[in-house]
Amino acid sequence: MLNFHGWEMPLQYSGIIDEHTNVRNNVGLFDVSHMGRFELKGPGAFDFLQTMITNDLSKLNDHQALYSPMCYDNGGIIDDLIVYMIDRQKFVVVVNASNRENDLRWIISHLEKKNEEEEEKNKKNSKEEEDGKIKIKNKNKNDAALTVQDVSDQTALLALQGPLAQNVIEDGISESNMILQLRPFDLLITHIFGTECMISRTGYTGEDGFELFFESSKIEIWSKLMESGSKFSIKPAGLGARDTLRLEAGLMLYGNDMNENTTPLEVPLKWTVKLENKDFIGKKALLAQQLDRRLVGFEVLEKKRIARHGNEVLMEGNKKVGFVTSGSFSPTLNKSIGFCFVPLNVMPDQLIAINIGNKLYDAKVTAGTRFYKRR
Repeated sequence: MLNFHGWEMPLQYSGIIDEHTNVRNNVGLFDVSHMGRFELKGPGAFDFLQTMITNDLSKLNDHQALYSPMCYDNGGIIDDLIVYMIDRQKFVVVVNASNRENDLRWIISHLEKKNEEEEEKNKKNSKEEEDGKIKIKNKNKNDAALTVQDVSDQTALLALQGPLAQNVIEDGISESNMILQLRPFDLLITHIFGTECMISRTGYTGEDGFELFFESSKIEIWSKLMESGSKFSIKPAGLGARDTLRLEAGLMLYGNDMNENTTPLEVPLKWTVKLENKDFIGKKALLAQQLDRRLVGFEVLEKKRIARHGNEVLMEGNKKVGFVTSGSFSPTLNKSIGFCFVPLNVMPDQLIAINIGNKLYDAKVTAGTRFYKRR
């Protein structure tokens, strides 16, 4: 166990490699209740979130989710998050545990500003001159205000991940046919083992899988899933396996691979930035940004040497050109892999050197940041 942003979290149960391999081949269960969960609802919720994130919610139907960065005015990434749209007036936003308080303050500050602007607009539009007097018409008096609530403590979040995850979850719900119809980033509001639950086909491992949102007091859901999964070789998995799995799948970690000093255009998130379709906070800065670095994948040619966050990346004449953001041993590929920042002109298969323990080791830049693709 270890302290992870104030949470007592399991680093491992049976061992990182064992848990990692079991998720790749069977199914693993993670408790990820440390992630922040906000509920945003009310008139204008859709339009408000459109301005807060770089990706485009208009592509969603009800009961679908979307991954996106959220940026400061200068284009720096506040957090990367997933927005779950129940309908256009009700959303659940899942954020990183390390950013929970900061994200909530940021959202609330802009929400208050929006509500103030709407109030002034309504007052202005409702004034009518009648018989020499000013009459105030409150056209929206029955509308509830747009609100955001941190529901992290009231809800639990479990991640069931692996090629046999669907087999396990079908045991717990009556509408097993509905699970079959869930595509990646779809969600379903149902009951599991008699408890109301929102189930989404999302995860952080590169495998098929589901994330389950339910009332935090219903702790029996964990043991019931473990029991149902026993015939599918289910095992609990901790933070260690979660990190190696996400790295193999090319999924970034906030605080390592991106932060407030990184923009979505410098890391492989350009696909989430809709510069032509909508306005959002940070758009002007991103339009004006002159890129001089990018995040790439690499593999260390000596597989027993593992690069770690902060290790220097060097090129011609042992000149420092960047740094490692994430690195680990890949149990699936049996090699040392990672992400690092390099100049824009560095190409796939190009050799770089990484300073590990004050000794230089050769590494090769990969064609992308995804090392593993689900079978």
